[in-house]
Amino acid sequence: MASDPSTQADAADSAIDSVSVLSEDSRRRMFTFIRRARRAVTRDEAAASVGISRKLAAFHLDKLVDAGLLRARYETPGGIRKVGRQPKVYEPTDAQITVSIPDRRHELLADLLLDAVLTEGADENASQAAMRTAEQRGRQLGEAAREETRPGRLGPERGLTACEHLLDEYGYEPVRDTPTQLRLRNCPFHPLAAKAPALVCGMNHAFLSGYLDGLKVNGLQVVLAPEPGECCVRLGPRGNGGDGQVA
Repeated sequence: MASDPSTQADAADSAIDSVSVLSEDSRRRMFTFIRRARRAVTRDEAAASVGISRKLAAFHLDKLVDAGLLRARYETPGGIRKVGRQPKVYEPTDAQITVSIPDRRHELLADLLLDAVLTEGADENASQAAMRTAEQRGRQLGEAAREETRPGRLGPERGLTACEHLLDEYGYEPVRDTPTQLRLRNCPFHPLAAKAPALVCGMNHAFLSGYLDGLKVNGLQVVLAPEPGECCVRLGPRGNGGDGQVA
């Protein structure tokens, strides 16, 4: 299934917010204590773990809940029913925090390679299967974007505008050099692209070419044009530059 780039952007923003929440020392130490406890922890236990008051601990714990790092409920520790209000307890959520600047999308590359392994046909090798799955994923995203936005006929200039949202969401850092030329300042697959350029850059080319096809952009192409410190491809008018070879 094609992933939603807007969802990925929301996840990246959430990760940054979570890291910000964990920058406070007592908060971070309580979070670590609760994760390692492997059970629900009371406010008193959390406060004692870092040597602060229960009231201050409650403030920090609620910040962790708001950030989606902890969840809270009322429960009697040990399962023993007592008279009166049950204490509030905290336990970690399943949230995973990943922050990368500049943006990296190694999970996308891994997902495409896994699809290639699982669907490799008898008439293709591993590299061919990888290119096929990358092109198919890009095409699915393009078709989904066209269905959602219904942009009508897309020539090179409007086509680039339509592409910029996905490219930005996936961390390519697109820069419009001219109305019909788009350069990508960041490689989301670095440093893996440097280790296997023929494979990774080829998949990147196939992925973005598939996106253009799915979006039905006319007169625009993806060309391999590696530049130091940038993505290996750029988007421009069909038949204008790029020899399609990986350097």
